[in-house]
Amino acid sequence: MNEHTEILIIGGGMAGLSCATALAGSGRPVIVLDKGRGPGGRMAARRVEIDGANVSFDHGAQYFTARDPAFREAVAAWEAAGVAARWPAAGDEAWVGTPGMNAPIRAMAENLDVRWGVRAETVERNDAGWRVAAGEQTFTATTVLIAVPAEQAAVLLAEIAPDLAALAGGVQSAPCWVVMAGFAAPLPIADDTFRSDTGPISWAARNSAKPGRAGAETWVIHASQARSRDIIDLPKDQAAAALLADFFAATGIAPAVATHLDAHRWLYALPQAIKGAGARFDLALGLGIAGDYLHSPRVEGAWLSGRTLAAMVAQ
Repeated sequence: MNEHTEILIIGGGMAGLSCATALAGSGRPVIVLDKGRGPGGRMAARRVEIDGANVSFDHGAQYFTARDPAFREAVAAWEAAGVAARWPAAGDEAWVGTPGMNAPIRAMAENLDVRWGVRAETVERNDAGWRVAAGEQTFTATTVLIAVPAEQAAVLLAEIAPDLAALAGGVQSAPCWVVMAGFAAPLPIADDTFRSDTGPISWAARNSAKPGRAGAETWVIHASQARSRDIIDLPKDQAAAALLADFFAATGIAPAVATHLDAHRWLYALPQAIKGAGARFDLALGLGIAGDYLHSPRVEGAWLSGRTLAAMVAQ
């Protein structure tokens, strides 16, 4: 089956959906493809059942800040819609999605033509502009915009745009192992967040204390970059057990039995951002890229990069 659209965006995370929202708002036909099963990307939230109750873990970005006026306006709209709220425990300027970090992504996607669970495998030139193969489906588009992590963008661009591929391929991203742990009773930790610039644990948060959350005591624990690299190839159950032990040692509390324990490995968690225009667009090719790696490694950076690329295309 083949579909045609004027603009095809590969990647339904914050950068891709920010770009799509701006373009669709100006009346441009846009289709977004994303390999994930649903909204999230690095703002993912995972739902699990613990002792018969549904619980959500924010296992990607933990919060976001809003400093740019345009992004502040977007966040204010999310707050008014009930999909974002301030989280003072992480700082005066911290925000989270409600009831999960992926709520703003979900809200953006509802107004767009997003195809979840569709992985773009190849991008090739044809008489109509571009042909994108995605399993048994193909898409043709006049313009293709790629809004996935730099390492993945480099692979898609290698044969069709060597200069853009080299730009994306030059980005190095640090990995991050994340642990999701549930407990039958609150842990004896006064603060809802833990941070450290040294040691194996860089961040931990009482996920159940975030605005809009409910249920049992849950924690999300991030390994440091160095610790993540050291155990990068461990099976996730071993990584989860090792990092939970690190967490108890770092906080100085007695180990507690977890009623739920899981881990997720983000290979491209923290990119080294390229200083510059925030996005790239080749008008002659009808091909562009966006992502936090082109602006700043933050949720706001991804949103601004997507919005910048949309403005380039519109011009």
